[in-house]
Amino acid sequence: MKQCSPSDGPPHPTRVLIVDDDPSMQRMISDYLTGNGIEVACAGGRAEMQQTLSSGRFDLVLLDLRLGSDDGLDLLRELRSRSDLPVIIATGHRRDEIDRVVGLELGADDYLTKPYSLREMLARIRVVLRRVDSGSKPSSPAERTMSYFGSWTLDRRNRRLSRDGGTLISLTKGEYGLLIAFLDAPQRPLSREYLLQATRIHEDIYDRSIDVQILRLRRKLEEDASNPRMLVTERGVGYVFTVPVKTV
Repeated sequence: MKQCSPSDGPPHPTRVLIVDDDPSMQRMISDYLTGNGIEVACAGGRAEMQQTLSSGRFDLVLLDLRLGSDDGLDLLRELRSRSDLPVIIATGHRRDEIDRVVGLELGADDYLTKPYSLREMLARIRVVLRRVDSGSKPSSPAERTMSYFGSWTLDRRNRRLSRDGGTLISLTKGEYGLLIAFLDAPQRPLSREYLLQATRIHEDIYDRSIDVQILRLRRKLEEDASNPRMLVTERGVGYVFTVPVKTV
């Protein structure tokens, strides 16, 4: 494990793992975060990332998608296959839009486009951590909601989707966020702009990323995804969830 900075903060400081193969970028980010009370460790690729994550607790990973011999998207897949650890991805250029979209589809919590300001990076880290913290607080009994629609059941507390009480259906973070947006506003047309905000996909992401999410959700919910009856396109507006929803 390569420590980029000392750990002389509070007893349990926020800990961020930087995965970047550029030593100068590691140092710059590390110095800035350390100066703002965040403990930092660095990894240059897959092997170091795995070793570092296994050696201690981390609150967030800042993952560069351009890692030389390693594919950052593959590393993101590995992280998501075994952990819900928050991940912010960094891409090299505005034209790398497809990487940002795919990264968000794979479960990244946010993204940065190089060159980015260190202040923006810190702000995004704090926003993601606040979001995760608010979502991890114990729910009161009144908040332990179950949503029923058609033959489907969604346990919101545990994020479990099942059909007829049978096999659980896995959902990515993006799919789950999109489904919640529909379940909270059933039988009402929702615009792409609304869905982008509801799923926290940023406005400068090409809005067809919502269409990709819709297609994936249809494949999981619809009898025939090519002829959807539940998630219906509302021409000129967006989409409408046609099935009545009961949440208790």
